[in-house]
Amino acid sequence: MIKLLEPADYQRWDNYVIASDAASFFHLSAWQSVIQQAFSHKTYYFYAEQEGQITGILPLVHINSLLFGNTLISSAFCVYGGIVANNDQAFAALQNRAQQLARELGVDCLEMRNRQQQHPDWPHKQLYVTFRKNLESDHEKNMAAIPRKQRAMVRAGIKAGLNGVVDESVDRFYQAYSESVRNLGTPVFPKRYFQVLKNVFADDCEILIIEHEGRLVAGVMSFYYKDEVLPYYGGGTDLARDLKGNDFMYWEVMRRAVDKGCKVFDYGRSKEGTGSYRFKKHWGFEPEPLFYEVDLVNAQQIPDINPLNPKYQLFIAAWKRLPLPVSQLVGPWLAKDLG
Repeated sequence: MIKLLEPADYQRWDNYVIASDAASFFHLSAWQSVIQQAFSHKTYYFYAEQEGQITGILPLVHINSLLFGNTLISSAFCVYGGIVANNDQAFAALQNRAQQLARELGVDCLEMRNRQQQHPDWPHKQLYVTFRKNLESDHEKNMAAIPRKQRAMVRAGIKAGLNGVVDESVDRFYQAYSESVRNLGTPVFPKRYFQVLKNVFADDCEILIIEHEGRLVAGVMSFYYKDEVLPYYGGGTDLARDLKGNDFMYWEVMRRAVDKGCKVFDYGRSKEGTGSYRFKKHWGFEPEPLFYEVDLVNAQQIPDINPLNPKYQLFIAAWKRLPLPVSQLVGPWLAKDLG
């Protein structure tokens, strides 16, 4: 039987997620609250149940945008998603329900964001990879595992006197992050989104600020899940380049995560051939392909909504020249549909 998740069953859902090796941080029920509060998108969190036990889950987010299309995604604003199921029967039932809903809603396509291929008969985006690496419990071993040139960058940040502090407020993080995103030519998410993330995930969401002589250099919002750390949103000010602020920042995240008992560093998603892809490779992380598998409903081909698409180049170039306050004002209106 397929059911829609209700608040009374959040704990049952999360117990299933935590017990499953196939599930991820992005399958947690709290994401439903985050997306509804921050963006007001309609969500459909389905689960399969047999004899009173959950046997599979599927979080779905519906984004219907005049600019960016009409899509049902598992899961929007997240790098991983898709169906997690105990058996083929539960998997098939959840897939069928998702396909039925996609056609009821009249979407362009249904997208499943999987780390492993789950729908071999569906086309998938050959664009994204993820970077994950096991951590040692010894800081010096983790430092030694960073390739020599990148290790020198980290040491330069340490020598420059950079300092990492944990912030409870999203304000300084948002300043660094929004500046960095604007410089990439990308609309920034609303500050409210990050405040909701912090409120909902509480101690499992940490904001680390990098300072130099009291000045803001960089900031990163990381999530903690089981024995993993996921530095998910980060950015730096103009000071970060000269002071190696971003290099120091991710080392500081790694160092602190080890002290918390983390064993996996998830550097997250990047598009092949981009600056972030090269940056993570320089840390000695090996890319793993992501299978963003798409069931075409009304679309004839997979929508190509990403900054590498040539048709967005004029927009990106213009966006980079926007004053920061303007980008912070206009960006959230666009970014809320870029799930």
